[in-house]
Amino acid sequence: MHCPYCNAPDSKVIDSRLAAEGRQIRRRRECIQCSERFTTFESYDLVMPRVIKTNGRSEPFDEEKLRRSLLLPLQKRPFAMDQVDTILSDIGQQLRALGEREVSSRLIGEKVMQALYALDHVAYVRFASVYRDFQDVEAFRREIDQMGQS
Repeated sequence: MHCPYCNAPDSKVIDSRLAAEGRQIRRRRECIQCSERFTTFESYDLVMPRVIKTNGRSEPFDEEKLRRSLLLPLQKRPFAMDQVDTILSDIGQQLRALGEREVSSRLIGEKVMQALYALDHVAYVRFASVYRDFQDVEAFRREIDQMGQS
């Protein structure tokens, strides 16, 4: 690790601690050349699978796009951002656990629907109306009737 003060190539670690709920390591370092101290953070870099869209096109997984997909149906609904962050983390973990290089956007959509169903039924119906391409009021009625049966 190069020193940010004198750009010397060597430093020694003085202290290491877990940070960010155990997802990072915070290290206090001291430059061997100029004796200045600085902090670095180490974290793992997880590779997410690519997303195969319904038209067959492949694109990188985009967590911000997924976040927007969750926030849109939750507009003006009672929820905490922590809940959205937890859903994002859970979906990301489920996708990585598959061990696949590519996943379908349909699979991600189903996971979002499951999470929204558990979080807020109104947001679930809003998302489902776009995701399942409801064409009329009867489609809404069928979805709500199915929710009542489960």
